[in-house]
Amino acid sequence: MTKLIIQIPCLNEAATLPAALADLPRSLPGIDVIEYLIVDDGSTDGTSEVARAHGVHHVLRFRRHRGLAAAFMAGIDAALKLGADYIVNTDADNQYAGQHIGRLIEPLLAGQFDIMIGDRNIREIRHMSWPKKLLQRVGSGVVRRVSNTAVPDTTSGFRAYTREAALRMTLVSDFSYTLESIIQAGKSRMAVGHVEVATNPHTRPSRLFDSMAGYIKRSGATIVRIYTMYEPLKVFTYIGTTMFLVGLGLALRIVYYYFEGQANDHVAGAVAAAIVMILGFQVVLIGLVADAISGTRKLTEDALYRLRKMELDQIDRDRRQGER
Repeated sequence: MTKLIIQIPCLNEAATLPAALADLPRSLPGIDVIEYLIVDDGSTDGTSEVARAHGVHHVLRFRRHRGLAAAFMAGIDAALKLGADYIVNTDADNQYAGQHIGRLIEPLLAGQFDIMIGDRNIREIRHMSWPKKLLQRVGSGVVRRVSNTAVPDTTSGFRAYTREAALRMTLVSDFSYTLESIIQAGKSRMAVGHVEVATNPHTRPSRLFDSMAGYIKRSGATIVRIYTMYEPLKVFTYIGTTMFLVGLGLALRIVYYYFEGQANDHVAGAVAAAIVMILGFQVVLIGLVADAISGTRKLTEDALYRLRKMELDQIDRDRRQGER
């Protein structure tokens, strides 16, 4: 029996959640059971009660607000323990067209991809301002390059995962899951695909960030941090080599003045050159240490995957015994 769980992270979504739930499919080809999971991220407007009143199968509620990334991962973990073979994540503001969930699931059922991302075709979204569209395009381009994937809309929260892909997912960011999960999937050599999906009329402004500058700052920091986690030697080598070359350039300048008989006038420059070159060399050494730590992190991720798999296998065995 193939089970799909559609999870929706929520924060004070009592007004928009009913429309989002009404838009979700009740049946799909290749899927035997569809269940809905709401992750209430500390809402104060009765979101959980609204979800139960509208027939949501599972409600997971935080006592206080933890953030979108935490809600997303809690939903993934809960869906796996509930026996999901496939997991779809969508938004509570009914941004994404629920009837296109089938488009996300179909390639996973065919075994073509591990993860599918819904492409909103941002250029055609009327309510999105052109600066935000530009930012989305530039940011998606950076994430594609960093992750070695071809996803055109990397900030889309409309996505589907196989059970195996969900098991291997670990997030460290407390801001958003969208960028980090794609970078992690790409670096883990998962098959990440995308399909164009429709969006519904705009219902409310985004709550993820207060300003464009704040979003750029936090998203940029997330990309740099995650890329550094997976490619530390490359990052630190680039930084260290740049610093060393700057110091070398300063040193060559001092050599020129030495032969001109003006070395005594540039002692401070010589000291600065030496310091910059030494720092550059040390940064490269830090990269070597970080690379060793990165190898340990990969072993830790693999151990975590095996542990989670053993836990879920035990839950499945207990569930089957309870059904007998």
